[in-house]
Amino acid sequence: MKGYFGIGVEGISKAVNVGTLFRTAHAFDAAFVFTLRAQYNRREGGHSDTSDTPRSVPTYHFSDLESFRLPLGCRLIGIEITEDAIELPTFRHPRQAAYILGAEREGLSKDVQSLCDYIVKIPMRFSVNLGVAGALVMYDRLVSLGRHAPRPVAEGAPTEMAELPVFGEPMYKRRQRLRQKAEIKQ
Repeated sequence: MKGYFGIGVEGISKAVNVGTLFRTAHAFDAAFVFTLRAQYNRREGGHSDTSDTPRSVPTYHFSDLESFRLPLGCRLIGIEITEDAIELPTFRHPRQAAYILGAEREGLSKDVQSLCDYIVKIPMRFSVNLGVAGALVMYDRLVSLGRHAPRPVAEGAPTEMAELPVFGEPMYKRRQRLRQKAEIKQ
């Protein structure tokens, strides 16, 4: 899959939920994880982050909004239940993305929402656990951007494999070979 993603939280109330989010991000091959305005206790979070994500995935802790940085070209996507949020099943994920979730009780602050390129919501009757919400977003990204066989019309597994991309030879090799053939004919 081309591109990358990172995922993080603004503020937290339970370090174990952040640990679960980070572990899941590690499993989904996140390029980075982060916290913003959060006092993340790694030891507490380690109870659920059994893969010890900070030792394997770049981890950033931003104390305030002024210090918050993302890679160039990276789009910030807020995960929040708002009236005008895009429903996750209809959202096209950018290739370069950072997803941010708010604290369990407060959600994303208005100033962080204003920085987001998109606000996305998971269509549910009520809010779910932070780790669960993050896992749903990462899974949706994988399904929509990954290379998978199309879903079958009937129950069960697909009957065909996913198409592999076909790449031609580099242009300079092709031109070089055509020149050599032309020279041999002369």
